[in-house]
Amino acid sequence: MARTSCSAFPAAPSCPRTYDPLLDSTAVRHVLVRHEQGAGHAAEGYAQATGKVGVCMATSGPGATNLVTPIADAYMDSVPIVAITGQVPSGAIGTDAFQEADICGITQPITKHNILVQTAEEIPQAIAEAFHLAGTGRPGPVLVDIPKDILQARTTFHWPPTIDLPGYRPTLHPHAKQVREAARLLTDTAKRPVLYIGGGVLKARASTEFRVLAELTGVPVVTTLMARGAFPDSHRLHLGMPGMHGTVAAVTSLQKADLIVALGTRFDDRVTGKKLDSFAPYATIVHADIDPAEISKNRTADVPIVGDAREVIAELVVAVQAEIDAGRVDPERLTDWWTQLDRTRKTYPLGWEEPPTGRSRRSG
Repeated sequence: MARTSCSAFPAAPSCPRTYDPLLDSTAVRHVLVRHEQGAGHAAEGYAQATGKVGVCMATSGPGATNLVTPIADAYMDSVPIVAITGQVPSGAIGTDAFQEADICGITQPITKHNILVQTAEEIPQAIAEAFHLAGTGRPGPVLVDIPKDILQARTTFHWPPTIDLPGYRPTLHPHAKQVREAARLLTDTAKRPVLYIGGGVLKARASTEFRVLAELTGVPVVTTLMARGAFPDSHRLHLGMPGMHGTVAAVTSLQKADLIVALGTRFDDRVTGKKLDSFAPYATIVHADIDPAEISKNRTADVPIVGDAREVIAELVVAVQAEIDAGRVDPERLTDWWTQLDRTRKTYPLGWEEPPTGRSRRSG
C-alpha cells in the first residue's frame, strides 16, 4: 500500500488513528512516498503487476487533489485501485474550511464510484464495496472520502456479511448466438481477418486462451500498447502494435481487413486516427468488451458481444472448433492474405542496420 506521510501535515491529529493499526499490522505493507501523486502511481503499478487492487491514501485538500492524475490514469487504463482520502470534519463540509476540497465531486468523472462516509459504522461497508467495485467488471479506481471526525470516532467493527449494490451487475458470460456468429465470420466468411486485442485481455488473464484461439484460426494478431505481453512478440502470427506508434504491417492489416475481431479494446484514436471513417473502411466489426458503454462508442459494431474477455475467448475457441469439426473451414483460405502481410513485414521490418565502421554519413 502506497500512501503519503501524515508527518508532513501536522495539523491532522486523526492520522495516528489511521497509522497506529498499520504499524501493528503484519498483513499490510506500508510504503512511504514523498508525494501523493507518486502514491497513486505506485498503487497503479502494484495493481498492474499483481492483478490485485492497489491502495493509496492521502490527507484532505491538496493531498487528495494530488491523487487526481493517477486516478484519471487508472480510469483510462482500467486499473483497479482504491484511493482513501481524509476530509475536514463533517460539520465543516461546505464551509471552505482549512484544506477542504470536494474530492468526490472532483473525481466523479474519473472514478467507477466514490463514497463520502457519513458515520464510523459505515467504514467497513464502504471499504468492502470499494474493493469489490474496483476489482470486478471493468476494473477501475474507486475513492473513499472519510471526514476527520469519522476517523476519530469509536465504533465496533463489523465486516459486512454481504455486498449489495443494486444496479451493479457486470455481464461476464457472452450471448452464445453472437459468439457463434463471430466464429462463423472468422472461419468461413472473412478472407482478410485480423484479431485486434487490447488491455482487457490482460486484465481478464486470458492470454493462454487467446493464444489457443489465434493458433486455432491462424489469423494475424495486433496488440495495443495496453495489451503488450498478452501475445508473444516473437510469434509468427503477431504483426505488432497498431496505430501511430505501431508497425507498418499492423496498420496495413487493419486498413485492408475485411473482418476485425476486437477483444477488450476501445478503438482509441491512437489506433484509428482522428478520422474514424477512414479507419478499416472495408471491415466488418466484431467488438467484445465487458463494458457495454465501449461497444459502438467509436466504431459501430456489426456483432456486439458483452462479456468478460476470458469467457468470450473461451467460448470463441469452442465455436471455432465446432466449425472446424463440421468441415466448414478451408485451410487455404488465408494464404493470399498472409502473402500480402509477409511481404509488408519483409519490406518494412523493425530495427536497423549498423553502418560499417568508419563510413561517413554525410551526403553529397
